[in-house]
Amino acid sequence: MNNNVVGVDMGGTKILAAIVDEEGNILGTSKIRTNAKDGSSNVIDRIADCIQMVIQGTDVSRDSIQGVGIGAPGPLDPETGVVIVAPNLGWENVPLKSELEERIDIPTYVDNDVNVGTLGEHTYGAGQGIKNIVGIFVGTGIGGGIIMNGELFHGASKTAGEVGHIIVKEGGPKCGCGNRGCLEALASRTAMTKSFKKGIKKGKKSVVTKLTDGDLNSIRSGVLAKAVDAKDKLTKKILNRTTKYLGVGIGSIVNFLNPEMIILGGGVVEALEDVFVDNIRTAANKYALPGTLDGVQIVKAHLGDNAGVLGAAALARQRIDWG
Repeated sequence: MNNNVVGVDMGGTKILAAIVDEEGNILGTSKIRTNAKDGSSNVIDRIADCIQMVIQGTDVSRDSIQGVGIGAPGPLDPETGVVIVAPNLGWENVPLKSELEERIDIPTYVDNDVNVGTLGEHTYGAGQGIKNIVGIFVGTGIGGGIIMNGELFHGASKTAGEVGHIIVKEGGPKCGCGNRGCLEALASRTAMTKSFKKGIKKGKKSVVTKLTDGDLNSIRSGVLAKAVDAKDKLTKKILNRTTKYLGVGIGSIVNFLNPEMIILGGGVVEALEDVFVDNIRTAANKYALPGTLDGVQIVKAHLGDNAGVLGAAALARQRIDWG
C-alpha cells in the first residue's frame, strides 16, 4: 500500500486526521484539540502532531503517504494555501500550506472546509458519479460548495459557494456578515436559537427549555431532534420557517445554476429525520421556476462526521493527479 493520503478536518475546537487509501477506506484516525487561543504557529504545530500520531498509530509507512489535504475554515486561497481570515481561529493571512510543509515534509493541499465536505460527498458519498453539485451544510452557520464538471468551482475571487449569504428576505434579521435577510440569519441553528429565545420570552411553552436545562444558548442539533419527537409546537413552527427559507434559497440556486444534485448536510440536517429534507424539497418546488427542478435531486449527505477528512483526502489525491 504505497498510495495513501492523509485528510485533515481542522475546526475551531478540534483537529481530526485520517489516513485514507485509494478506495476511500479510512485506515486510522487521530484527534486533538485545536487550542486556537495559542496562536496560528502553535495550531499548525498541533496539526503536524496529529498527522504524525495517525501515521504512528497504524501499520502504514510514512513513505506511503503521498500528500496531505486540509479543510480549513474561512476564506482562503487554494493555490497558495493562505488562510485569508478565519474569525473562529483568530487568523489573518496565515500561510498554512507552506508552514505545514516545513514541519512534515509532505506535499500539502488546502481548501475551504465546506468545499472539502462537498468534494467528499462527490467522491465517496451521496454525489458519486454526479458532475454538477451544490453542497449546503446547515449548522451554526450555513456554508456551501460547488462542483462543476466534476471539479470544485472557486470563482474569480475564490469565494464561490457562500450560499449562507444569499438574501432570502429583504430587510430580514441582521446577519453576522452585516447584511440583513441572509439565509444564514434565517435558517441556521444560530437563527433557530434566536427564534426559540424570542418565542419563550413571549410566553410560549417548549420542551426545549427542559432539554437544555433552561440554557437556551446550548440548543444543539440533537435537542432539536428530541423536540421533534416530542411533537413540540414551537419547534415545529421554527423548523417550518427554516425549511421555507432553505427552500427559497435552493429554489434560487436551481433557477440560476440548475445543478444535477443538491446535497444537504451539517449537524442540523443529520440530526433530523428525512422528512426535514422532504419539506425543504417541497418548499424549493414553490420557489423554483416550473420545470427547473425536473431531474434535480435534493438529497441528504451520506458521510456524516467523515465528510471533512474524506473530502480532504479526495482534495489531496485530486491535486496529486493534476501534478
